[in-house]
Amino acid sequence: MHNVAYSVTFVRHGESEWNKMNLFCGWHDVGLSEEGEWDALEVSAAALKRENMRYDIAFTSCLRRANQTLDIILKELDLGDIPVRQLWRLNERHYGALTGYNKRQMADIYGEEQVQVWRRSFNIPPPAIDTTNPYYHAIKNNPRLRHINENDFPTTETLETTMERVVPEWTDSIIPEVRAGKRVLVVAHGTSLRGLVKHIQDADIMKFNLPNSIPFIIDFDESMKMVGGIRFLANDETVLKAMEKVASIGGK
Repeated sequence: MHNVAYSVTFVRHGESEWNKMNLFCGWHDVGLSEEGEWDALEVSAAALKRENMRYDIAFTSCLRRANQTLDIILKELDLGDIPVRQLWRLNERHYGALTGYNKRQMADIYGEEQVQVWRRSFNIPPPAIDTTNPYYHAIKNNPRLRHINENDFPTTETLETTMERVVPEWTDSIIPEVRAGKRVLVVAHGTSLRGLVKHIQDADIMKFNLPNSIPFIIDFDESMKMVGGIRFLANDETVLKAMEKVASIGGK
């Protein structure tokens, strides 16, 4: 058994307004729903509090739903003054032309199977977003995303292309802080975190669903290799239920 040298805590943001309505969200910048705020407080922050977790630095995306979740957690843990780094490469995957549409609706149009392929395959992208999408301009002109280089700004992504931006950020920005002995908290999104977990575990995670709001901890040895399994800060039944909810097209 390798010795645990480092641990990193990850949280997927709470339910957003669009999770609630079962819409593909991606890069559209919606806030948390009331339930999402409650989850950030009563599920995420409460679990971290129970474990007496403390952090020296936090990483999140440039999207509001992740930032709100992080703010609620830090406030509750009385860590409001630790440095927070917002990195666009931790953003949710861009769902292209599906953005703003109901998952059920899309399944009726394209077929259940096709939509699940777009949601869960490794490298088959949905059609690219274009100016006919009602949210195209809101995304393109979002001041939070304005600093992103034109060549880097996606019009659609797969898990594979999401990983191509997330993994270097993990390697270049987050790991150095971990190695420096800092206690690190990462609050991001379903697909960006799935991509990270896939990279860290080097496992097939096509059927792996990350529950909203339940924090999980990954332990590492000296060389930043994963030690043991993913530790969710909730009982197995709660985790399983939350994973099933995420997996279903009808679900949030």
